[in-house]
Amino acid sequence: MARKLQGIIVSDKMNKTRVVAIVRLKKHPRYKKYYKVTRRFKVHDEKNEYKTGERVIIEEMRPLSREKRWIIKGLVEKFKPQA
Repeated sequence: MARKLQGIIVSDKMNKTRVVAIVRLKKHPRYKKYYKVTRRFKVHDEKNEYKTGERVIIEEMRPLSREKRWIIKGLVEKFKPQA
């Protein structure tokens, strides 16, 4: 079974590729305080349909290039600009 993650698209400048940031909270082993850890994945988007700011679900797949091992499975929510 392939891994699935949820994140926000932070870049859509490449053709058929998006950069998705996954943010999680990690607990410090000594001080027991939580801090944010961000990982950025290069994700395949065949039709260039997803844009920066949208929250998406990504799924792991076979390698498509040196860095691309994920594909966008679906949209969770559209980007809403703040007023």
